[in-house]
Amino acid sequence: MEYDFRREKKFGYTTGSCATAGAYAGLYCLKEGIKLDHVEIINCKNETLIIPIEKIEIDKTNNKSIVTVKKFAGEDIDITNGIDIVVEVELSKNMENEKINGNNNDGVIILGGQGIGTVTKDGLQIKKGEPAINPKPREMIKNNLSRLLDENEKVVVKISVPKGEELAKKTLNPKLGIVGGISILGTTGIVRPMSNEAYRESLVPQIDVALANGYKNLIFTPGNIGTKYAKIHLNANDDQIVEVSNFWGYMLDKAAEKGVKEITIFGHSGKIVKLAEGIFDTHSKVSDARNEILTAYSCMYINEKEILEKILYSNTTEEIIYILNEKKILNKVFNRIAERVVERLSSRWEGITFNCIIIDMKGNILGRC
Repeated sequence: MEYDFRREKKFGYTTGSCATAGAYAGLYCLKEGIKLDHVEIINCKNETLIIPIEKIEIDKTNNKSIVTVKKFAGEDIDITNGIDIVVEVELSKNMENEKINGNNNDGVIILGGQGIGTVTKDGLQIKKGEPAINPKPREMIKNNLSRLLDENEKVVVKISVPKGEELAKKTLNPKLGIVGGISILGTTGIVRPMSNEAYRESLVPQIDVALANGYKNLIFTPGNIGTKYAKIHLNANDDQIVEVSNFWGYMLDKAAEKGVKEITIFGHSGKIVKLAEGIFDTHSKVSDARNEILTAYSCMYINEKEILEKILYSNTTEEIIYILNEKKILNKVFNRIAERVVERLSSRWEGITFNCIIIDMKGNILGRC
């Protein structure tokens, strides 16, 4: 299959594809003296990707080329869209036989430059101390460049992202222990519109980091609020906390695959109550039964139809919390919900011991099991 990104606007290409395209264009220019305005590269599924080249500069004195590829995300929402991926390519026929930054000297050596993060924790696909350039992009670069190299030639590819350090602050990289920049990513090299799959996959390394650091009881939380208060209430370390966003089912499946034995579910009531009814994708566009769930559990302690109707038609979970607190049954209701969360998850993910703590927006504990 062929993807021509000069015309195709629905799909985009990954940072790994950008780096590969830049490296290929740079090496081709050094060997053939031709500056390409686009390149055809092969991804790891043997598909052809046609990617435009923004700019090529030549340093004849040092036999180097510097290629700029502009990242294009297609219709996907991606913070890296439009940034420059800069690839410096150096060709040599007499390179010393040595290992550089985790690269076996097999003709193509790949380095990280400005704006590429450095791995500082165990558990990721890349070893500590190496640039955050994932295995598939490395493989794609090597496979494509090897087609251009003669038997005695070596090439050094240095990848930089001028805005990488700034962008990394908006990603999971700091939490994963990747410091100083972004990662070069991509399995197929193609960015598909609104790719939940890609986003879910980006969350999984948190589990690997937690296990690599020896944590037995992981804390699963939807996001920032849970992370903030898990540190306060549970004295949790960053590496112990796994932010799952809305993908509870997917992340719990991954935890089970990786042998996790104990998980504490910790987070805001608006998300956690959905787990009590077996809703494991908690995005409001997928499922939003918060009021119905809270009304059902409130029925155990309230007989007044008007109050139950008020709960059912409340605008926010915080409004319901206020009503339950006024009726002095707040903790009773949420303790029962936390208990049901544990029951639901334990029956589906056998072999994992579950705990559950539900909080409000200010971090107050509403219920626990």
